[in-house]
Amino acid sequence: MAVRIMTDDSADAARPETDYLHVRTCKSPDDDTVTLATIQRYIDKGASIDTCGTAWKIKTLVANQPMSPDEAIGFATRYAERKQIPLVVTDKTSSSCADSARRRRRTGRLQELARPVRTGC
Repeated sequence: MAVRIMTDDSADAARPETDYLHVRTCKSPDDDTVTLATIQRYIDKGASIDTCGTAWKIKTLVANQPMSPDEAIGFATRYAERKQIPLVVTDKTSSSCADSARRRRRTGRLQELARPVRTGC
């Protein structure tokens, strides 16, 4: 199975995939020379009655492990091939881990790649 690799910016919000991996890398707050990687699997569980939107199951495969961006993408690609996951989404750039967490909290999003809300509930 061919796995597509896309960056956050090039990922289309209306993509049809209901199962994908997201690779985030950031510099360690303790040591700027160390890059930490987090790899999560997002699975669309269908429409949620309470929110009239998409419900996601998020499974963290790797959390803040020392790994270069290339190693993290390689790991995610091999995992995706083995598990038949069609898409791997990666960060555009590495930033500080504290900055990344702060940015996600400030925007109030659980995930940076929000899919459009389904209508007709």
